[in-house]
Amino acid sequence: MNCMNNRERLLALFLEKAVKRGEFVLASGQKSNYYINGKYLALDSEGLALMAELILDKIQGLGIEAVGGLTLGADPIVGAVIAIAHQRGMHLDGFIVRKEPKGHGTRNLIEGPVRDGARVAIIEDVTTTGSSALKAIEAVKPLGCTIAKIISLVDRKQGASENFAAQGYVFDPIFNKDELGL
Repeated sequence: MNCMNNRERLLALFLEKAVKRGEFVLASGQKSNYYINGKYLALDSEGLALMAELILDKIQGLGIEAVGGLTLGADPIVGAVIAIAHQRGMHLDGFIVRKEPKGHGTRNLIEGPVRDGARVAIIEDVTTTGSSALKAIEAVKPLGCTIAKIISLVDRKQGASENFAAQGYVFDPIFNKDELGL
C-alpha cells in the first residue's frame, strides 16, 4: 500500500466508524455537535495498522528515538507504531504518560524505556486545544527530551495548532476536521 492509499482508506474508516453527531462535551470542556472517537479506529485492526504506517511515514528521517503520549488515547497507537517500526527494520521505543503518578511501586508518571535526552514524537488521537499532548510534553521535559514533532490523528482546529506553535512545537496532524466534512 502506498501512503496516499493508506490515508484515503483511514479517512473512509474515520467517517464510517469514528465520527458521531449529536451534543457532546469534549475533554477540553468545550461543547460540540460532533464527536470523533479515535479509539474506535485505534482498537480496530485495520485502522490501527493504517495509523501506525502513516505516523511512521511522518517521522521517518527525523532521528526520533521514541514515541509516546498521554494514556488512554495514545496507548494502542504507540504500541502499533513501535511494532510496525520493528517490521520496517527500525528501532523505536514507546512510552505512555499516566494522568497521575503510579500510586505504588516505582510511582512512575512515565511508563516505557524512553531515555534521558531522547528525541521524541508525541502522539495523540484527537486534538482540540492540545492539552493532552502538552501534559505528555511536560512529563518528558524533566528527562531533557527533544520534542521533534506532535502528531494527531485528527485536529479539530480549535486552538491546538496555535498553542503548539506558540511554544515552538511542530504539529503534523494526519487529518483535520474539514477533511472529515465537519
